[in-house]
Amino acid sequence: MNRICLALTILCLASFFLPLPAQRQWSTVLVIISYLSFCLQTLRRHQDELATQHQGFSAELEQANAQSILIAYASQTGFAEQIALKTAQHLQDAGMTVAVSSMAAIKPETLAKTSRMLFILSTTGEGDAPDNAAAFTRLVMSQKVDLSHLHFAVLALGDRHYQQFCAFAHRVDLWLKHQQAHCLFDMIEVDNGDEGALRHWQHYLGVLSGHTEMADWSKPGYQDWIMTERELLNPGSLGGPAYRIACVPAQSANGADYAWQAGDIAEVGPDYPPDKDQVNKPANNMVERPPLPHREYSISSLPADGKLELLVRQMHRPDGSLGIGSGWLTAYAEIGQTIKLRIRENRNFHTPAHDCPLILIGNGTGLAGLRAHLKARAVSGHLRNWLFFGERNEAHDFFHREEILAWQTQGAISKLNLCFSRDQAERRYVQHALQEQAAEIQSWVEHGAAILICGSLQGMAEDVHQTLSNLLGLDTLENMAEAGLYRRDVY
Repeated sequence: MNRICLALTILCLASFFLPLPAQRQWSTVLVIISYLSFCLQTLRRHQDELATQHQGFSAELEQANAQSILIAYASQTGFAEQIALKTAQHLQDAGMTVAVSSMAAIKPETLAKTSRMLFILSTTGEGDAPDNAAAFTRLVMSQKVDLSHLHFAVLALGDRHYQQFCAFAHRVDLWLKHQQAHCLFDMIEVDNGDEGALRHWQHYLGVLSGHTEMADWSKPGYQDWIMTERELLNPGSLGGPAYRIACVPAQSANGADYAWQAGDIAEVGPDYPPDKDQVNKPANNMVERPPLPHREYSISSLPADGKLELLVRQMHRPDGSLGIGSGWLTAYAEIGQTIKLRIRENRNFHTPAHDCPLILIGNGTGLAGLRAHLKARAVSGHLRNWLFFGERNEAHDFFHREEILAWQTQGAISKLNLCFSRDQAERRYVQHALQEQAAEIQSWVEHGAAILICGSLQGMAEDVHQTLSNLLGLDTLENMAEAGLYRRDVY
């Protein structure tokens, strides 16, 4: 780079001895050369930064263990590589053994000896693979490989202005599933570097590593909301207390900021529990504490209800203290208090626009997301709705009982299957009800039904997905997903 700068200096000095017209031509050439030099220096600096960041991460895992994970990236401009390194640092800080590799280095033997992988995949142009993934596409994805041992997740980076949004990532995801690999969690799509989607990815990294209290990569643009209601829905339950939380905007100057659809997410900014000793000190001696990471909850109401409602189960840390988000919403924040909240669009879990039959499947607080869909369907007059819901005991854990039974009476729910696992000697879950209703589910799907699933990722979502795969066939589920007829919001 220093030689380039020296050469440019000599050319500049030499141009002064040329006739005026020639000087102008040389000036134009020098401007172009200077710009190219600037670009080269910027690229070199970017490459040096990435090389520095790569230090500390091997290209492959030295040993396989429960805390090992391989992160593979397909990057055209370097953004996917940056996210891969950020992901690796996050997991390494959480105590996991991490390796980072370009997709160019991923071979069948790599997949064969790896038990967990994260794929961070850009799509270039109209659905093409980045250059460093071309060999993987041509040589690896053309083969049939047994990946039944592999658990994976995909972060898809793209631009919705292109018709084939995130198409390459979808092809990889589909290929992995056809090789019998298992999802750690559903694909997350990122449109033009959307920070909300990247925070959602970080949320799952916390779940994956068991360290959910790390600071957010980017702070959500919270708005002020007022908590107006808090109602315990399951007194006497064998499970954790579950609360209906309601809040309204602190100010409604811009209604567009507070609009949402069924399926959208509330990102909540928790605060620390009240500290009496801290409150009693002189204010100028108080130590400012770092902001807590956001927490995500399915919105269970519609804007037309006049309030945003959540269904939150109180969680506990290993030491017995309340969880960050659930503790704040169910115990520490007071009625009438301002809370920080941001609405995040979750278009992959929106209600299908047309009046198709709808099968809704969920357990526990997953009923929140399904409730919003049922509200939207009832308002639209779309009444072919079939709800499968599971919890512990009917006497204590039938959340929103009166509302659901009223919908059934009014015809907004045409079929209702309830599974309360502890009400009989043999455990009974929603997947068992699905199996019992196999023939009718197949009939609904043949008549164009969509399927929405909301609830716990571990256990329910996996078992339900496997049951539906057995009933309908994996190809049918994949075709439904492509058509927007198979959607999940699991956590």
